[in-house]
Amino acid sequence: SIFTVLILTLLVLLTVATFLWNLLVLATILRVKAFHRVPHNLVASTAVSDVLVAALVMPLSLVKELSAGRRWRLGRELCLVWVCFDVLCCTASIWNVTAIALDRYWSITRQLQYTLLARRRISNLMIALTWLLSAAISLAPLLGWGETYSPEQERCQVSQDPAYTIVSTGGAFYLPLCVVLFVYWKIYKASKFHMGGRRRNAVVPMPEAAQVKEASQDPQMVFTARHAAITFQTDGETWREQKEKKAALMVGILIGVFVLCWIPFFITELISPLCSCNIPPVWKSIFLWLGYSNSFFNPLIYTAFNKNYNNAFKNLFVKQR
Repeated sequence: SIFTVLILTLLVLLTVATFLWNLLVLATILRVKAFHRVPHNLVASTAVSDVLVAALVMPLSLVKELSAGRRWRLGRELCLVWVCFDVLCCTASIWNVTAIALDRYWSITRQLQYTLLARRRISNLMIALTWLLSAAISLAPLLGWGETYSPEQERCQVSQDPAYTIVSTGGAFYLPLCVVLFVYWKIYKASKFHMGGRRRNAVVPMPEAAQVKEASQDPQMVFTARHAAITFQTDGETWREQKEKKAALMVGILIGVFVLCWIPFFITELISPLCSCNIPPVWKSIFLWLGYSNSFFNPLIYTAFNKNYNNAFKNLFVKQR
C-alpha cells in the first residue's frame, strides 16, 4: 500500500540521515584539533555508537521489516551478529548519553576538584566502562544465556530468558535512566541555588556622586573607590550562571528525548517475557524504531547548543569545496 511505502521510505531516510549526521560529527572532531579534548571525546564515543547503529543495526532491521510476517530469513549466524550489535551499540549509545550528563554535572558542581586532568581521566574511564558493560550485556546470549534464533518460527530477537531480560534491561536502560534523572535534578538544583544566592547578596547603595548611567542589559561590574573602600554592583546574569542555565537546558533536552525514545521499547521488553504477553508485532516495530531514532537526535542536540560545531561544519565544507 501507499502507506507502507511511505513508512519504509521514512525509515530508509532515517537510517541514512542518522549515519551521515553522526559521521559528520565524528569527522569534525577528528579534523579539528580544538575538539581533541573533554567533553568532545564523550561526544565522539556517542557518535561512534550511533554510526554503528545506523550502519550495522538499522539496515538489517529494515530487511526484517520488509519480510512477510517480519520473519528472519538470513540464517542463524547473521541473526546472532545482528542481535549482538543491536544490544552493544544501543546500550553504548545510552550509557554515552549518561556519561555526557555526568560530565556536565561535575563541571558545574565541582569546578575546583574537576580539573582538566581529572576530567580527561574520568571521561576516558567512563568511555571504557561504557563499552565494557555494553559488550558484557550483548555477548551474554552468545555464551548460552537464552536463545536468540528460532529456526522453526524463523524468528530472531533478543533473548527472552526472564533473568537475562531483567539484567539486560536494567543495565542497558533503567540504571542509566536513574542516573540521568538524578543528575538533571542536581544540575537544576545547583543552577537555582547559585542564581538565588546572587539575588540574596546585598549590594551597597552607591552615593549619588558616584552613580553610573543607566545600566545596559549585558552583565557588567562597576567598581568605585572611595575613602579606601571598594564597593561593587552587578547587573544581569554572570557568565557562570549563563553557563549553568545553558548546560541545564542541554542536559534536560538530551534526557527528555532519550526517555521519550527508549522508554516505550524497554517497558514492553521487560514486561513481555515476564508476563508472557503477546504484544502486536507492529507495536514492537514502532517502539524499536523510535528507540533507534534517538541516535539521530543525539548529534542534533549537541551541535544545537555549541556554536563551535556549526562553525566547524561550515569551515569543513568550505575547505572541501
